[in-house]
Amino acid sequence: MTALRRLHWGLLAVLAVLIALIYWLAAGRRKEVHEVAAPAVAVAVVRARLADVPIALTELGAAQAWQAVTIRAQVNGRLQRVAVQEGSEVKEGDLIAEIDPAPYKAMLTQAQGALERDKAQLEIARLYEGRYADLMKEDSIAQQQLDNQRALVKQLEGTVLIDQGAVASAQVNLDYCRINSPVTGRVGVRLVDAGNLVSTTDIGGIITINQLAPMAVTFSVPEADFQRLSDASEGFRRPLVTQAFSQDSGVALGSGELTVADNHVDSSTATVEMKARFPNTDRKLWPGQFVNVRLTLNVLPGSLIIPYTAVVHGPDQTFTYVVGSDLKAEVRPIKVTLVQEQNAVIAAGLAPGERVVTDGQMLLRPGSSVVMHDLTDVEPPLATPSVATPPPPPSNAKSASP
Repeated sequence: MTALRRLHWGLLAVLAVLIALIYWLAAGRRKEVHEVAAPAVAVAVVRARLADVPIALTELGAAQAWQAVTIRAQVNGRLQRVAVQEGSEVKEGDLIAEIDPAPYKAMLTQAQGALERDKAQLEIARLYEGRYADLMKEDSIAQQQLDNQRALVKQLEGTVLIDQGAVASAQVNLDYCRINSPVTGRVGVRLVDAGNLVSTTDIGGIITINQLAPMAVTFSVPEADFQRLSDASEGFRRPLVTQAFSQDSGVALGSGELTVADNHVDSSTATVEMKARFPNTDRKLWPGQFVNVRLTLNVLPGSLIIPYTAVVHGPDQTFTYVVGSDLKAEVRPIKVTLVQEQNAVIAAGLAPGERVVTDGQMLLRPGSSVVMHDLTDVEPPLATPSVATPPPPPSNAKSASP
């Protein structure tokens, strides 16, 4: 019995030694793991900077010709020729098209002949009126005869006026056979070829002309923003700077001024129609083109900005990663007052010149070592500002606060 008890205690002792050995080995392994330094994270950084930030509204707009003219026939006849090439530039007063003038020349000649005939009859009637007046003084004729002659003179004077109107009308119709451009602009696609009969009732017209310089851009603003626009422009007495950008590439297409605000609010959409005038000397705007319109209200001078990609939204706070001189990432809570498409205006939490991480935040933790593979001191461009609620966080933002 004593031997069995000794064996039992011996086995327990051996087991205790084995457990202690395993624990010591495991603890040593964990220590080695902790002693291995975490690898540095490659990140892109940009320095926070001061800049003047424009406060603006951004809307969808459409470019249109400042003046768009459809050339239609004002008399009926055969289209003799179209004097301009499709797609060419014309000036105000240039000949556009010509309708066969022969029938209208004949009508003018006829009206002129009738006028000359009636003028001659009026002249004879006035001579007789004068003679009858002399005879009446000598009491040689009846008063009735003189009165009849005077009435005839009045009648012929009216006939001459009618003839003069007929001559003027025939001359107008003859002038209408030559169609001149009422504006300076660009000619569109020809809708009717020479040799066809044209009529004043034709809806399509002969050709179109669009004035491209200046160019108009129309857009609508919500009723809620209309008052802010009115205040910023002093009741639309002061033009507001308006810029147009390509919807596809975001390239600037021109800068103009807001010149027209509609005189009512559209009750169906709760918007107000606006119209801006663009010089468009480089022809970057084209009629029918959809553009993004930026309407500048005012400017915030000397604002601290960083790229919006550097802003991280956590459940409890908004922060960014700042890289210090020791090349370690530091979590810095910030206050964002204005968000643009590419930039964020920072009210608190950063100082000018500090480096913020714009790419690689998903791999960072507080105190992580970093390798700055894209250090950029070039000022990022100011994009279209938005005075609305900041947009949702980007897809690479951390889902939790550190």
